[in-house]
Amino acid sequence: MKVFSEKLLELRRRKGLSQEQLADQLGVTRQSVSKWESGAAVPELGKLIALSELFGVSVDYLVKDRLEMPESCVTASAAAPSTERLEQQVEELSGFFRAWEWNSRMRLFGLPLVSMCFCFYPHMLYCKKRARGIIAIGNIAQGVVAVGALSIGVISLGAMSVGVLSIGALAFGLAALGPVAFGLLAFGPVAIGLWYAGGLAALGGRIAVGLAAVGETAVGLDASGQNVLLWGDGLTQEEVRTFLTAHHPHLWKPLTDLLTILAANLK
Repeated sequence: MKVFSEKLLELRRRKGLSQEQLADQLGVTRQSVSKWESGAAVPELGKLIALSELFGVSVDYLVKDRLEMPESCVTASAAAPSTERLEQQVEELSGFFRAWEWNSRMRLFGLPLVSMCFCFYPHMLYCKKRARGIIAIGNIAQGVVAVGALSIGVISLGAMSVGVLSIGALAFGLAALGPVAFGLLAFGPVAIGLWYAGGLAALGGRIAVGLAAVGETAVGLDASGQNVLLWGDGLTQEEVRTFLTAHHPHLWKPLTDLLTILAANLK
């Protein structure tokens, strides 16, 4: 007598489907199918009915150990027992190189506390899976804290990042830091800030500090704006602070300190 997990494995192989293909047809994850076939879990009634319709067997056959497979479902081309283990190993390796994901059992606001999802070559370029959680880590990550090639979160870190605080090779955020940074407050070799910017090349709506700086108030070796302080032979922090305070007396002190240190150390 065969249990459900063995029957499902045999039916899937006779149908010529991979675990991922079967999962797509049922609208579940490949991990769910893997758990069914290993006996670690059983599908709900709706999925059992869908399986019976897909493979042309009864629900009774799937769930009752004593029932054998109908003759109409047996094909002459059944996989030889000697090849089953090899097929299973190839499928497991294939699944690993497609994607790997893990979600913590602890949840907050309906989201896993930690979610990780990685798609591997050659699937990484078009993988639809992504990490979603309070803390999300993966190729594509969405969370309060997100780390990934493409990350979206309150605090975001990645090759391309979008967030309130964004750090990345290409960073977009209220506060952005990276080689190319865009935001209300932006710092990096190339920094574009709607309000404030600091970097080698800085464009800021209100204040820009950089070797090349453009803004309403600009400090730099080559600066352009309504209020300009050129670096010349060098600037002291006191000179920069006095200049910024004169034109922006209500500027937040930590931000004043940061821009002052940056401007006084331009080289």
